[in-house]
Amino acid sequence: MNKVLKGLVAVAATAAMAVAGFAGASTATAVEGETATAVKTSYTISFPTDAKYQGHTYEVYQIFTGDFDGKVLSNVKYGVNGAKTAGTEVTAEELKQLTNVNVEGKTDQDKLDVIKTFAKLENPVATLTKDNKSYEAAPGYYLIKDKDGSVSGNDANTLYITKVVGDVTISPKSDVPSFEKKVKDTNDTTGDTSGWQDSADYDVHDAVPFQLKATLPSNYADYKTYYLAFHDVEEKGLSFNTDSVKVAVDGKQITTGYEVKTTGLTDNCTFEVVFTDLKTAVAAAKNGSVITVDYTSTLTEQAVLGNQGNVNKAKLQFSNNPNSEQGGESTPTGETPWDNVIVFTYKVVVNKVNENEKALKGAAFKLEKKLKGDTTTLVKEFTAGKDTSFTFSGLDDGDYILTETTTPAGYNTIKPITFTVTAKHNIEWTTGERTDVLTELNGNAASGEITFTPDKIAGSLTTKVINVEGSNLPSTGGMGTVMLYVAGIAVFVLAGATLVMALRRRNA
Repeated sequence: MNKVLKGLVAVAATAAMAVAGFAGASTATAVEGETATAVKTSYTISFPTDAKYQGHTYEVYQIFTGDFDGKVLSNVKYGVNGAKTAGTEVTAEELKQLTNVNVEGKTDQDKLDVIKTFAKLENPVATLTKDNKSYEAAPGYYLIKDKDGSVSGNDANTLYITKVVGDVTISPKSDVPSFEKKVKDTNDTTGDTSGWQDSADYDVHDAVPFQLKATLPSNYADYKTYYLAFHDVEEKGLSFNTDSVKVAVDGKQITTGYEVKTTGLTDNCTFEVVFTDLKTAVAAAKNGSVITVDYTSTLTEQAVLGNQGNVNKAKLQFSNNPNSEQGGESTPTGETPWDNVIVFTYKVVVNKVNENEKALKGAAFKLEKKLKGDTTTLVKEFTAGKDTSFTFSGLDDGDYILTETTTPAGYNTIKPITFTVTAKHNIEWTTGERTDVLTELNGNAASGEITFTPDKIAGSLTTKVINVEGSNLPSTGGMGTVMLYVAGIAVFVLAGATLVMALRRRNA
């Protein structure tokens, strides 16, 4: 007998005409059985061999029994887990219900909705695990499912598997969505922006762009409802901008069907983006559809400097049981592992000294950052006082101009100093250790004689700015004037003496 249709309900075309015509056909979503060459009285149902299913617990329910010749199940009766008393004959009308749903256009879920009306899913005839790998089953029609509550974490229940028994190995149909969190990096001086990656550096007060990305599982169509929630946790150096959230499905932005939650959260999340039922919210979503959440967070003055960075992590919560009749937040869910990204920021420390490298008071500085298009923005400006060390915190990589705005008395003013902050950080964070990501930090002067001492751990670039005392040249009203006065008097005295001596000679 030819297979009627690939589907979970496997019924021969002749089944509607007689109780003895109930036939089994394996499907792409269920299991492949062996075609019997001789009548057997028992068949083996085996635990799957695939490593990813070794943590599952499968329950086996006997729905119908009968005589199986390898193709057709005849003399069909209700089994131990049938809706009627075991041994009760299945009527032609009941078989017709199974036949009617076994047509083109009906989904696996449609077929299961029918077959479950013939079953009582309690007290399974067998439970299979990696330690109890097989069950010898009498000929019949069986339903196999994950044990309730046995699947957790980044895993999912299989859609119910139904099979007219030949010797079979369970081949689960289950899948989970994939998830990743990323950040972009921007250099204000050049205007260059990276692609989505795991690390970035920014100035304090910058809006940092992040993205959450979920790809729906290959069996999304098997679900009647689908709960999807993005959970995001930021450290104190980042402040979530609620109004920045943009959600898209397969690249098309949507503005309804989800909720951005920032209050009433019980899992220490900064915010959550929740689809109570993605099926209702986005009818166009399908197997493999991509849902993205783009948003920004501001890097605050509480940001951690140096290689500890500022971590932002997220995970995805998702429906994981296509057999569940529940919906919304009460639906059974799994979750992906946390995915982390990290944002760095740095500082420049300027120590004011004289030519003997002794701390020098009375100076003041301002720091400006060069932006794309030959413009600048003020980072910070100090006023003159007793300070001899000036710290500019919360800096990104890029070009800067340091200007001495007040010079200590008696010293020469330095010319503006232009320098560049450069940093290297791994764009893929694979180790899980936050201090592994920032690999280099340097400062290089383009003008002015300064040298930076980098400290990657502290995220600092430290330098000395030297002022040289001015020269003591003569000035009006000083000793030069007194010396000229003395010289002038001496001239007059000498001239007078010469005149007296000349008169005496004449009189003589």
